[in-house]
Amino acid sequence: MFAAILNCIAEVVVGSAAWLGRGLSCVCVQRRDSDASNTFDLTLAQEECLQRIQRRIDVPYDSSIIEHQDALRALWNAAFPEEELHGLISEQWKEMGWQGKDPSTDFRGGGFISLENFLFFARNFPKSFQDLLRKQEGDRSVWEYPFAVAGVNITYMLIQMLDLEAVKPRNLVGATFLKFLAENESAFDLLYCITFKLMDHQWLSMHASYMDFNAVMKETRRQLEKELLVEDIAQLEDLPSYKLLSR
Repeated sequence: MFAAILNCIAEVVVGSAAWLGRGLSCVCVQRRDSDASNTFDLTLAQEECLQRIQRRIDVPYDSSIIEHQDALRALWNAAFPEEELHGLISEQWKEMGWQGKDPSTDFRGGGFISLENFLFFARNFPKSFQDLLRKQEGDRSVWEYPFAVAGVNITYMLIQMLDLEAVKPRNLVGATFLKFLAENESAFDLLYCITFKLMDHQWLSMHASYMDFNAVMKETRRQLEKELLVEDIAQLEDLPSYKLLSR
């Protein structure tokens, strides 16, 4: 049954992006220089911020790189500080909601930035991170979404929603986000935390089970886009959903 849960979540479709199959390989909207129509002009600072985050997005998770290995170990220590990890390939990883004993196979869709998002969440909002990991809040479903798989999906959804692979943003939400990014270098990581908590809030509000994950993600995206476009939002901390987070 747990395999069925993972397969369902692996097939979630958000916008133009689709997770396909057990390995979470993804069909991505590629960045194209010819996509000049319906773009938004950026300041020099915003262009530089966009280029920096695009460089982050372009980094795949590589299990042969020491920095990536260390980051993965750090994630385990943040998630289960009381439990020693026996190896980067271990059945223990399934406790966190990875599909198998090697998390690197699940990072193919989100890349190294998805691991950075997890670490930022664990370090800056440890209570919310643990609450989501251990499903400690609300009246939960018998069949819950796997924490880790959901987290990688959220990274990918945000990249697509904000149009971060384009030379210039082609939607108002993406253009608005770059204003926040120019003010706060960690804006993408912070938005990831907000989105994860918002997704879980929607999950509970909808009394969802694993078959509803796609609908929950779509509703999460809709709500997030709505909040980002409110005129008097000066920083991400002003978003209504930010209040859901606990340190």
